[in-house]
Amino acid sequence: MREWQSLAHVKWECKYHVVIVPKYRKKVLYGRLRGEVGKIIRQLCRQKEVELIEGHAMPDHIHLVLSIPPKYSV
Repeated sequence: MREWQSLAHVKWECKYHVVIVPKYRKKVLYGRLRGEVGKIIRQLCRQKEVELIEGHAMPDHIHLVLSIPPKYSV
């Protein structure tokens, strides 16, 4: 079942799959850095009113599924 969200005059469901990759896809996202990046992403999502539906960090990239309100351009 769909989880429609609403604002004053619109119902919406905008979900995006975002992949963040370091330069040359180097395997640098592990250990302490991995935790820090996760903390920063969660903080940014709270600030921008974006729902982090799912996120996975691999050594060479990060997968995010985000629900972004239509008031923000993507």
